[in-house]
Amino acid sequence: MMPAAACMPSGINEEQLLVELRRLCWGAADILLAYGRGEQPPYGFPKALSVDEGGEGPVSAADLAVNQWLIDGLVKAFPDAGWTLLSEETAKEQLTAGEPLDAEWLWILDPLDGTKDFLQGTGEYAVHLALAHNGEPVLGVVLLPEMEELWIGLVPQQRAWCENRAGEQRPAALSAREPLAELVLVASRNHRDQRLEQLLEALALGDTKAIGSVGGKVATILRGETDLYISLSGKSAPKDWDMAAPEAVLRAAGGAFTHADGRRLSYNDGDIRQAGCLIASHGRSHQPLCEKAAAAMAVIDPGFPV
Repeated sequence: MMPAAACMPSGINEEQLLVELRRLCWGAADILLAYGRGEQPPYGFPKALSVDEGGEGPVSAADLAVNQWLIDGLVKAFPDAGWTLLSEETAKEQLTAGEPLDAEWLWILDPLDGTKDFLQGTGEYAVHLALAHNGEPVLGVVLLPEMEELWIGLVPQQRAWCENRAGEQRPAALSAREPLAELVLVASRNHRDQRLEQLLEALALGDTKAIGSVGGKVATILRGETDLYISLSGKSAPKDWDMAAPEAVLRAAGGAFTHADGRRLSYNDGDIRQAGCLIASHGRSHQPLCEKAAAAMAVIDPGFPV
């Protein structure tokens, strides 16, 4: 068992941090909405160049702008905080394979989760921010700009809620469905292979809903629209920044997010891949789901580390 995580780093006031996170997240939403519509983004960020103009396109511009906005904002608001900032955009410079960062407190950021959905205009993209203590997420933020939803989860306090720009809050509302045959799966549009199809057949679940972005998927569980999400992958797998914030919010709401063998997800352990059979759920049926999935994977792909 991991040691119980502390709530906040020394000298950091939780309410002050939440105020800054709200400001930064709605600013990030404005940046992404502008890039998505081909408009001039706010806060002095450059308009996206198209690839045929010699630029790298709207995704690259949006990624980099939101990344800079979030990191600069956290550094400026909390100049003396004893935390380290890691994002998808800075990982190549910061990380050495097999070596965790020397960071008791670590921010894990994904400035744009759901790149294909951003490009395709589905609106199903998200911004992820997670604060981890000794590798365990204690605070998670999932921003869905197009839906004007800001999900916040405080894991040690077991508190999770959604708020809009006006600050109006509503709690998570996990569904009461329990039998596996009634559970609603939320799945990717873009990442499905034969093994996953076989696993889903073995689980014999109810309906399926397709949504982009891990944060967007977990939000459907938090709203009670769906009950579980499964990530099944090996060498090409989601990364820490894909999972940390959604996991934190879901666990804070009373849900569960583990490997099929019941292991917790691990962060900043020298391998940024979140490989294996990962199951996020409303928690009510998590143990039987994991047991059935692990047994099915032993037949579908013997030796696959779930």
